[in-house]
Amino acid sequence: MDSGFAEGPASVRASHPILLGVDELQARLPDPALVLFDCRFRLGDPGFGEAAWASAHLPGARHADLEEVLSGPVTPESGRHPLPDPARFARWLADQGVGPDSTLVAYDETSGPFAPRLWWLARWIGLRNVAVLDGGFRAWCDAGGRVERGIPTLRPGQLEPVPDDRLWVSTSEVEAVVAGRERALLLDARQPARYLGLEEPIDRVAGHIPGAINLCYLETLTPQGTFKTREALWPCFDERLRGVAPESVIHSCGSGVTACHTLFAMELAGLPGSRLYAGSYSEWIRDPAHPIETGTRGG
Repeated sequence: MDSGFAEGPASVRASHPILLGVDELQARLPDPALVLFDCRFRLGDPGFGEAAWASAHLPGARHADLEEVLSGPVTPESGRHPLPDPARFARWLADQGVGPDSTLVAYDETSGPFAPRLWWLARWIGLRNVAVLDGGFRAWCDAGGRVERGIPTLRPGQLEPVPDDRLWVSTSEVEAVVAGRERALLLDARQPARYLGLEEPIDRVAGHIPGAINLCYLETLTPQGTFKTREALWPCFDERLRGVAPESVIHSCGSGVTACHTLFAMELAGLPGSRLYAGSYSEWIRDPAHPIETGTRGG
């Protein structure tokens, strides 16, 4: 199958920008359609994000908590961060002033991995004008950007979700890939030690889904915490995909959050169309019958 992958990033047509620099966001601040979301979060300190937002945030930014807003309730069958109910998520966005014509910009402490989760969820329910701030809160402050405290004035909007469930895959679909009944490439966004099974600070079993290839989300960033350029991102994916069509790529991580980061970076590289394994590794290991691999994949 000819994926067009070998043509390189220059062959991809430009669309609505999904990554904004600090200067670009500064210029857009007067736009009444702009709605900012502060997605800062730390897995080991769930209260960090709200405290950081309360201390200082970008002008008008709303706080979007990973566990309260950007995830649904955990069940015995789910991973640690299930997808939220799309209607509930859309109502929350509408309460924050989002309408179908709004422009959403999400930011983290630096670049990822939580802002791309909001980006992915918003696109999933049908919004298209959604972007991430390159370098996040730190880059904004380093550039002298204005910050403020307090709750912004909210003007609730109207938003009807139109979820596109072709953008994500279930555990049963991953089972088919692992069993060889379906063809797809699994990309695991976790840090190498967790992928290799050398350590596991969060989930009960160390290792990875059989056949998955590791692409740590940190490989998509510069030492300054900004995303690499499209030209620099290209080799990161070219080395792993080896001609596989973007539509045949499934992103996984521990719970479906960091995987949104590598999916986002893949779009930055000019390779749209890959999908999210929403439950990811933490859902995969819920079933003790599922096989697990450790070490690296040969070849």
